Amino acid sequence: MDNNIPNGNFNPNDAFKNIKEDFKKYKKGEVDAVVKPEKVGFKLLMSTIITIVVGGIFYYITLPVLNFKDFSLYKFILVILLVFFGSFALLCKANRMIERREYIKRKSIIPIIIVAIMAVVILVGYITGATIFRAGSYSKLMPVTNSDFETDFENISYDTVPRIDESRALTLADQQLGSLSEYKSQYVVSDDTTMINYKGRPVRVAYLEYADFFKWLNNTKDGLPAYMIIDLVTQKVNVVNCVDEFGKYIKYSPTELFNEKLVRHLRFQYPTEILDTSNFEIDEEGRPYWTTPVLDKTIGLFGGTDVKGVIITDALTGESKYHDISEVRSEEIEWIDAVYSEKLLLEQYNYYGKLSNGFWNSIIFQNDVNQVSAGNGYIAMDDDVWVYTGVTSSKADLSNFGFILCNQRTKETRYYQNGGAMETSAMDSAKDAVQNYGYSSTFPILLDIEGQPTYFMSLYGDSNTVKGYALVNLDDKTIVGTGLVDNLKSDVKSLNAAVENYIESLQDKGVIGNNVNIDDYLVDESDSDSDEETTEKAITVTGKVSSIKTSVNDGNTFYYLEIDGKYYYISVAKCMDVLLVNTGDTVTVTIEKESNNTFIEATKIER
Repeated sequence: MDNNIPNGNFNPNDAFKNIKEDFKKYKKGEVDAVVKPEKVGFKLLMSTIITIVVGGIFYYITLPVLNFKDFSLYKFILVILLVFFGSFALLCKANRMIERREYIKRKSIIPIIIVAIMAVVILVGYITGATIFRAGSYSKLMPVTNSDFETDFENISYDTVPRIDESRALTLADQQLGSLSEYKSQYVVSDDTTMINYKGRPVRVAYLEYADFFKWLNNTKDGLPAYMIIDLVTQKVNVVNCVDEFGKYIKYSPTELFNEKLVRHLRFQYPTEILDTSNFEIDEEGRPYWTTPVLDKTIGLFGGTDVKGVIITDALTGESKYHDISEVRSEEIEWIDAVYSEKLLLEQYNYYGKLSNGFWNSIIFQNDVNQVSAGNGYIAMDDDVWVYTGVTSSKADLSNFGFILCNQRTKETRYYQNGGAMETSAMDSAKDAVQNYGYSSTFPILLDIEGQPTYFMSLYGDSNTVKGYALVNLDDKTIVGTGLVDNLKSDVKSLNAAVENYIESLQDKGVIGNNVNIDDYLVDESDSDSDEETTEKAITVTGKVSSIKTSVNDGNTFYYLEIDGKYYYISVAKCMDVLLVNTGDTVTVTIEKESNNTFIEATKIER
């Protein structure tokens, strides 16, 4: 080979062998020396700074609870250890120098011990709180008292209970927001609403959210301008402008992104508290607040979740105050309604129903084992909100042998030994009675009509609006009474028709006597917000349609007809004739009252 050629003796196999030697992973005992890196103190300082920065960012984003009763603390500690020793190893070049790697391994004994201790704590905490060992403690989380149905339900009338559930309340709120031009393009209605007892009426309150990131960027400097109150009886929606009422915007909410984000705002104030989901509520003057239940683990280290207090946060100013659960149960701050979530209440009752006679009984013998049925409803009673659900056996029978009411503010739980059809079975009976219309029903609420436990529910169609009402007897689900809005052209008349048909069915079956005065159970139509009053207020506008726009809200198609610079809108579900309207047509639009808004809701459109 010519000696003038550079690297003429190059052997690729030798080069590859050298590379393998460089990256060889030495086994234990093959390293002759462990070399301490230079400037260890400086590297430790730099690792600490990196850990503080990364840990701070991780804490800001994930907001772990600094409480040994919450798993998020252990995850946070593990991340801190990994970041610190990972950065220290890189600064010591342990990834490139085997002797430094051995030094790092020997120094990692401390984090290994910490991780081992955490694993032991978690294991012991879990075992000491396991239901197999603590069944008695779990069964005593919720005290349950027997109560009398006729006594407690004597003053609950079907004309004051919720007629719509949360999904239909949201539909109404979305429709109302669509009519407000100053809010429509910037905000949407939050899917999270809270049912409260407001001035003696069952309502849901809903806050607004920014429509998207750019809308947040455009409006976050001020905050959210309003919230909505949906009356669950009259189905009317009231938009409360916080700027007009209180002179301030809602600055703290779940829809914010940085320090004004509610959970971050609370976590910085209460770093060691285990926080449940915050609820949007208003006091009797309508001022908006966030009520955040503070949880505690009462059995072992991680079991027996219960509420120990509530943080009340002014949504306008962000000022927060913690109240012990004993204060919340007093009359001092009785306006609060959502303290115990329905999920927690039903979970605690299931512990009571399943574990009262021991863990193994709940698995093998199942004597007197019971659980809540599928689904739940709400009743406004005694100026509080109560969760209602049936009680059935663990075998998921087709009938209930009782039901419970759980107070969402005090956790008071009442058991009623009134057995009969399950709620889902009663819903099927109601749907069968109007099967030609294809209506569905809301989850029923149990009421007392002439001493008879009776399921009350609303019927709704594809438009997600109330189309009628149904009553189904608890003991005999074939006893059904219905009334339809489309047939009677009035909400209150359809309600009265359902009651009248139901009582007549009870009489036909001989359940009650023929001397019962049906009029005692009917709503006074003259005192209600009936359609007759609406017709008296109705105003008609006639004009030429200059343009037509459409939008879809929650599956409902709305048509917006521009007449003389204003948009009159109506859903296709309410008025099929709007599909036949073309640009240039002259139409007559019926509205409830005059308005200066650009967007005005119509009740009827005729060509």
